[in-house]
Amino acid sequence: MKKLGEHAIVIGGSMGGLLAARVLSEFHAIVTVLERDAFPLADTPRKGVPQGRHTHGLLARGSAIFEQLFPGYNHEVVTQSGGLVGDVANDVIWIGRNVRLANGASDLIGLLASRPVLEGHLRRRLLALPNVHAIEHCAVRGLVTDPARTRVTGVRICADGKPEEIIDADLVVDATGRGSCGAAWLAELGYEPPVDEKVETGIGYMTRTYRRRPTDLDGKQGIVVAGSAPNWRNGVMLAQENESWIVSTGGYLGDDAPDNDEGFLAYLATLPTMEIHDVVARAEPLSDYRRYRHVASLRRRYERLARFPERYLAFGDAICSFNPVYGQGMTVAAEEALALHRCLRAGTADLARRFFGAVERIVDIPWHIAVGNDLRHPQVKGERPPMLRFINWYLGKLHLAATRDSDLATAFLKVVNLMMPPSSLLGPAIVRRVWRGNRRPVRFSPARATEEARPDGASS
Repeated sequence: MKKLGEHAIVIGGSMGGLLAARVLSEFHAIVTVLERDAFPLADTPRKGVPQGRHTHGLLARGSAIFEQLFPGYNHEVVTQSGGLVGDVANDVIWIGRNVRLANGASDLIGLLASRPVLEGHLRRRLLALPNVHAIEHCAVRGLVTDPARTRVTGVRICADGKPEEIIDADLVVDATGRGSCGAAWLAELGYEPPVDEKVETGIGYMTRTYRRRPTDLDGKQGIVVAGSAPNWRNGVMLAQENESWIVSTGGYLGDDAPDNDEGFLAYLATLPTMEIHDVVARAEPLSDYRRYRHVASLRRRYERLARFPERYLAFGDAICSFNPVYGQGMTVAAEEALALHRCLRAGTADLARRFFGAVERIVDIPWHIAVGNDLRHPQVKGERPPMLRFINWYLGKLHLAATRDSDLATAFLKVVNLMMPPSSLLGPAIVRRVWRGNRRPVRFSPARATEEARPDGASS
């Protein structure tokens, strides 16, 4: 591959930054990852990843792209750290709109492991490349430009308490996540910052890990419960390394799960299935309770800026931070990495405009999936145009039909896993299946035994 420059800098060493650095390594003689945190020696949570102790998993599309960029990655996570690969449509139970989708064999292969394991393997593979290295305990103070402030030429850093210094670069990529200082850095240089779009969800969830038994969930690898009326509570339980489950549950706008055994179980009992509750009730806890709060989905509209300095890009969550219950972040960052590769193959001319245009198209789909579903909640603020109301009505009908139709369930999960666009669900063949499935709809309701198992006072 033709080199486009001597040195590229990636600010941020989390998943997005690691993926960006992998692509840049093909086009630059040296790539430096600047990380304000310290990388752990073992695959353990670190301070710089506040969500690192909570539920993670790679969607099918993300798993495929990770494998493309780092051949053998999935196998390493499984064989070296005990992660699990599985059929997303057959090995996981999906409950949405208060109904359970039919399981069926598919080609949707996802990867389950804890965030420290997923990131640790990616980081080791990246830093094994001969032209990539990292500087830890490194805080970036701002951008350096040419005298005309039209082109970024490096960054100002403070590392390990030393005096501020400048590192020169041919390209700088900001992968510092939701808390990116990119808007402030642009303002310092006389550029307009990007317009922010926010959808406030007030999502909060409580997480705990438990010992996993082979008989749990009849051998399935997990269960995902998407919030719906009347209480809009979410729940997820996924298999992890070391024969463990990670369980997260929570709700919108301050409807938090308690951090004690009795309260946590009572909260789980209000989900439209008792399956997570029943596993947790008899499982051995492996961790304390941990809380996480995500105030709003945030999208920064870099693609709409009329002026932008050359040789500088934002990436990953620095562009768009999604409601984490949908598990889209890592996969979207992987898609952006492929887009960056395509853009760099065409050279550096007009790079920012081309890249941000490509990212806009990538982000549009998961953004509309997440925000569209969040806006079903009557207290989440946002515009609800007629088309959105129609789509949400139609998806409700699709879910009812998919309780008996595994092919229809798989078609929906291909969209969820970012393998197919949402428009694929409006094709004539899918619409016919939805129509046929709603001629004899089966509405989900917990079995009598499940109702009797609910703790006193628990309600749906």
